[in-house]
Amino acid sequence: MSNYIVEAIMSSPQQRISYADYMNLALYDEKNGYYMKDRAKIGRSGDFFTSIYVSDVFGKLFASLFIKLVETGKIPPRICELGGGDGKFARAVLTEWRDRSFSTYEQLTYIIIDTSPYQRARQQEALADFQQTVVQYADMEMFYQKQQQFSGIVFSNEFFDALPVHVITSEQGQLYESFVTVKNGRLQEEKQPLENEAIVSYLRERNLSLMDGQRIEVPLAMKAFLLEYASLFNKCVMFTVDYGYTDEEWKQAPRREGSLRGYYQHRLIANPLAYPSEMDITSHVPWDALRLYGEKAGWEWVHTIRQDRFLLAAGILDYLVAHHDPNPFSEQSRRNRAIRSLITDEGISSSFHVMIQQKGIKLEWDTLWKEPRFLK
Repeated sequence: MSNYIVEAIMSSPQQRISYADYMNLALYDEKNGYYMKDRAKIGRSGDFFTSIYVSDVFGKLFASLFIKLVETGKIPPRICELGGGDGKFARAVLTEWRDRSFSTYEQLTYIIIDTSPYQRARQQEALADFQQTVVQYADMEMFYQKQQQFSGIVFSNEFFDALPVHVITSEQGQLYESFVTVKNGRLQEEKQPLENEAIVSYLRERNLSLMDGQRIEVPLAMKAFLLEYASLFNKCVMFTVDYGYTDEEWKQAPRREGSLRGYYQHRLIANPLAYPSEMDITSHVPWDALRLYGEKAGWEWVHTIRQDRFLLAAGILDYLVAHHDPNPFSEQSRRNRAIRSLITDEGISSSFHVMIQQKGIKLEWDTLWKEPRFLK
């Protein structure tokens, strides 16, 4: 167990901290936080995979759509990626953009905001060929101070699911907040009657009522992110790729226990208090909340689409190549398998959705898709 987390708990007034504070410490503590440590998080040697690790076609496909958006003349060639991972997505986008539309590529600025020094170093390695195009920031505040206002494309892949959340439950008509405390030398959960007015306001704004025995995460950090930086984003399109549920889906029996969990060495860990600072901790994004607070921040909702249907609509089948290579390990064979895994019901895309929002502009979206029928 991480001593710095125990010390934070024991020094708190009531010797307990919220799950949001626990996640901040376990994930983002400058010295000991999971994301801050000098070790791999993504890929075979890490704890989880993302879609970009399945194939660079994922990034190439987004690049082709980004180019179309810029070519409308309504959006400048600027990208802001929230949480850039190890730079694989940015590299795929930039490589494809340079090859497809060099005239707009020469004007392109690619901004990455990532709190992790380790990830920023990996990004610099991956994007060494694009030093003149890429700008890095350690946090949103620094980006805000430097930019004041941003117009362009905002992209994130598994960003919102890693923001800290509070946890509440309903028992016999009473709402409780779950806290993290120390008992018998171990991190344990402790429930107290709900007193946090920010959580009460969230429930009221969202018109949410919990069923008896239901447990949910309350994404106050996501709400704050959208509202606090509303004035930063001017004429933009935002793509959010993540796993999540609608309010109706949250009510279904399999999800009444909430979604907060960890990933450790590619194993799903049900107890978020296990392996503190040594594993990733995430929760599913409440899509309806992202849409609501996005609208309050000036973002107009366009679509929420399952990732496989999004990829089909964007033209992923164009990257499949008919060939007769008997070698299953050839580059094209591997790419074809990866593409199929991105669009089959059993593949990674079945768990992900893409939310598209726009701000300060009106785009004719039906004209941007290669196969708009997949959006129906």
